[in-house]
Amino acid sequence: MKFSGLRVLREGLTGNRGWQAHWRDASPKDAYDVVIIGGGGHGLSTAYYLAREHGITNVAVLEKGYLGGGNVGRNTTIVRANYFLPGNSEFYSHSLKLWEGLEQELNYNVMHSQRGQIVLFHSDGQRDAAIRRGNAMRNQGDDAELLSVGQLKKVLPYLDYEQARFPIYGGLLQRRAGTARHDAVAWGYARGASARGVDLVQNCEVTGIDIEGGVVKGLQTSRGAIRAKKVAVIVAGRSSQVAAMAGMRLPIESHVLQAFVTEGLKPCIDHVVSFGMGHFYISQSDKGGLVFGGDLDMYASYAARGNLPLVEHVMEAGMTLMPMIGQAKVLRSWGGIMDMSPDGSPIIDKSPVEGLYLNCGWCYGGFKAVPGSGHCMAHLVATDRPHVAAARLRLDRFRTGRGLMDEEGTGAQHNLH
Repeated sequence: MKFSGLRVLREGLTGNRGWQAHWRDASPKDAYDVVIIGGGGHGLSTAYYLAREHGITNVAVLEKGYLGGGNVGRNTTIVRANYFLPGNSEFYSHSLKLWEGLEQELNYNVMHSQRGQIVLFHSDGQRDAAIRRGNAMRNQGDDAELLSVGQLKKVLPYLDYEQARFPIYGGLLQRRAGTARHDAVAWGYARGASARGVDLVQNCEVTGIDIEGGVVKGLQTSRGAIRAKKVAVIVAGRSSQVAAMAGMRLPIESHVLQAFVTEGLKPCIDHVVSFGMGHFYISQSDKGGLVFGGDLDMYASYAARGNLPLVEHVMEAGMTLMPMIGQAKVLRSWGGIMDMSPDGSPIIDKSPVEGLYLNCGWCYGGFKAVPGSGHCMAHLVATDRPHVAAARLRLDRFRTGRGLMDEEGTGAQHNLH
């Protein structure tokens, strides 16, 4: 089934009776060449690129719930490539390029909107850091512009520029950044993978990993045993639990990150705006709701919901930055389980178990990484060699201390996240 404007018009005029299911709801086979644990954005994109780029189609994606029911459907939809450190910078630049051609690639409307992101700064030191970051982004081949207060007031007139505690000194703009429809991204990759022969198996929880002589042989699941030559663990906040089935202890902590959306409003915020002093970020959805979030809940948890102190903290940051937000009614909130690595950067690497691959540690960067993560993970699984864009995202950096990428500058300790 191919989408087009003419097809949409024809179906609308004929009662929408010609649409087909987007993907096959498959039952698991006895054996596969590759089994991917996790039916979120990263797992589905990995399956798609395994089939699309490497011709590996005897693949199953196992999801314990429904496809796209985890973090890919529980985020603030931001897409950007404004990372500073080598390793992260190349990877997210690669991912953004994939985003820019994704709708044509998938023949699916993921509502990718390059409305631009502006990261505010509030001191001379932050301005210097923004200039360094912008130069690093431009050296990487991405776009970055430094905006003065005068320029900001023209595009963000609703901010509080006169506050004494956090005065606004300017902002760093990436015009190619923006947002996308999170669940549509999962659906588009699921549709593309299924069309190429990948089995998407829902309601199939992995309960054990079969290993013999240091080599992975298959999985135990709630729907029976499955043999596999290769297994990829791509389960975000559940990474530590699944890795433990293989006898591994990962350098990962799981935390809750909350997000919020208001009632639908007339268009008022044209960009993604990030508050440099409060880790508050906001954009406006196509339906009119203001979508925003902030810091994660500062305790380890596997609960996909947050607590009230962080709700208050995020609302305070929003009110500090843009008092007008106080007039909006919050419609709902939700939480995703963040797999936090010690240096705030991801892991795409082979595990010590032969045939077992890891994709985790995305921290705050998971959604924007979906195309790049799947593309690089598929390359690793298919060739047993890291993709050049993910060459520094190694697991052993936490054992040796070499190559740590502390993007946030908070130190390589969990308790400083």
